[in-house]
Amino acid sequence: MTDPETVQESDSDADHASRRLRWARDRELRTPRSPQHLSTADVFTLGNAVCGFLAIYCTTTGVLIPHLTGVTVSGDRRSAATAVTLLLIGSMCDLFDGLVARKLRSSALGAELDNLADLISFGIAPAYFVVVWGMVSNGAHQRLSAAIAIVVLLAVVLRLARFSCTAMRPGVFQGMPCPMGALTVISIVLLNPPFIPAVLGILAVAALMVSKVEYPKPHGVLATATLCWIVVSMGCLAAWATGLPGGHTLLQVGASLQVTLALMAPLMVIRRKVGDVRAKRAESRSTN
Repeated sequence: MTDPETVQESDSDADHASRRLRWARDRELRTPRSPQHLSTADVFTLGNAVCGFLAIYCTTTGVLIPHLTGVTVSGDRRSAATAVTLLLIGSMCDLFDGLVARKLRSSALGAELDNLADLISFGIAPAYFVVVWGMVSNGAHQRLSAAIAIVVLLAVVLRLARFSCTAMRPGVFQGMPCPMGALTVISIVLLNPPFIPAVLGILAVAALMVSKVEYPKPHGVLATATLCWIVVSMGCLAAWATGLPGGHTLLQVGASLQVTLALMAPLMVIRRKVGDVRAKRAESRSTN
């Protein structure tokens, strides 16, 4: 007859071996692959870079060249909407590549590819958008818009460099994330306010990107809300580009909400900090 204790020990050994096998498999999946291999997350990252380049292409061929040549075209609005939509898709790719990298194996190139792709989509593309806006707007503020675009580009470069070198506490970014900063800059341009207030708003966004203000990372519910907001923004752009009734109003509302959300996002982290402080105080009082 089999001893029950022996059976229990054998079951325990089997469970322990199974756990070790799962840990080894998880560790293997999380180990970065060699630089010669690209991971699934890197495909999203490269898609982000392609979207940034195509946004620049659409802005050039659909907005800038017709303005410089004096050719009147009816598709400039569609070209601008397409460019912004591509940047929204790029931000969606940027959201997914982080989520996929945490779930599956990442490559040794992942971090570098992400910074380079972000520089194209959320640095060069919005800065170029600002330059073109200054050239085609009334008054042709070309030189000033070029200077503001340089400020935006440098803010993104500094933001990405600091992100690579600074360790932050879990759940937050230091400074406004580049995708949010780029989309906020473009939203200010789409709102088409007077030139000087627009310049001040863009400078404020650039300052927030290099500031020490904390922004929450898009995890869980916040990631889902971010994805839904991107889809809604695409719908607003489509309505505006196709000339649907109320499309311009939808664009104005969407752009205004983007600017408002960018300014209110740090309040979420501040509220969380206040809640943590209150919880610690309540815990210390209960122990005393």
